Amino acid sequence: MTKRALLSIVLAFGLLAGSRTLRAAEEGALPPAGTNVGDRASLQRGARLFFNYCVGCHSIKYARYSRIAEDLGLGEQEVMDNLNFTGAKFQDPVVSHMPADLAQQWFGKAPPDLSLEVRAKTADWVYAYLNGFYLDPTRPVGWNNRIFPNASMPFPLWELQGVQVAVRQPGSEEIDRLSMAQPGKLSLAEYQRAARDLTAFLEYVSEPAALQRHRYGIWVLLFLVGFTLLAYALKREYWKDVH
Repeated sequence: MTKRALLSIVLAFGLLAGSRTLRAAEEGALPPAGTNVGDRASLQRGARLFFNYCVGCHSIKYARYSRIAEDLGLGEQEVMDNLNFTGAKFQDPVVSHMPADLAQQWFGKAPPDLSLEVRAKTADWVYAYLNGFYLDPTRPVGWNNRIFPNASMPFPLWELQGVQVAVRQPGSEEIDRLSMAQPGKLSLAEYQRAARDLTAFLEYVSEPAALQRHRYGIWVLLFLVGFTLLAYALKREYWKDVH
């Protein structure tokens, strides 16, 4: 490898690290989501939340009902009875049936597909977003979000979390904190777990192969350990008579 090629690789990694640092600085300190895509129970709970509260507006068109069933350990009948509310077939991708023209009329633009949301914005951002809604009568939908100001999205989980309001310092427009004005069906800890589960499901949807990578990784490590022991034994056998 030439010095110029090596310098190009080092520069590319430096620019990548710099862009990530800059994005983190722009987003500010976000609370860690604490997601675990290897926790199948968490993914199942997150899937239930998504299909009950989100799929009416948002698609995850790169995921199929059949693949979700396989990865989350669910049967076809379970998925079709409990997760499929759009009349789709088992092999179909998960697509919302909200008409684009009505979405434009109601929200100002069509709700985005969430297939790659976590890949694009990180799990911490999505988790903070789900915790950041507050009541705002000045907005067309009556809600605003501390993480994504002026979002055109109503808060679908308000019955679970409750209604938050923004608390500002006197004479300032900056939000100091969010205060719970009306409790929801869940306690704070229960809602945070629900938000974590939903974020974990979207993280899985963003990269379903991650589950397989985790499973294969264990076998790869075991193979490497076994190969290392074998190589060491061969080395000792070949070199035992060399002084």
